[in-house]
Amino acid sequence: MCQMLLSINPEHVEKILSGKKQYEFRKVRCKSDVDKIIIYSTAPQKMVVAEAEIEEIIEDDINEVWRQTKSLAGISYAFFKAYYKYKSFRDFDRTFYTE
Repeated sequence: MCQMLLSINPEHVEKILSGKKQYEFRKVRCKSDVDKIIIYSTAPQKMVVAEAEIEEIIEDDINEVWRQTKSLAGISYAFFKAYYKYKSFRDFDRTFYTE
């Protein structure tokens, strides 16, 4: 399959690595053949820190996606709403950390 490099804020990277954040939300759907994400932590770290396998892609109404992911989203509902302002639905990658 295929790998994809994602730049992610260090605050979110920390939550991904600890297991508190198991979903990575994106405004653009990744290609269907991508099965692994290379996690690049942005400044101040500025380096690749981990890899994650894509377990599933959830694509639905934005409210339904939040309902399904909120317990392991690793972000607040306010942050989620602000990120997707003016959007009715988007694509979401559920990932889990692998060493």
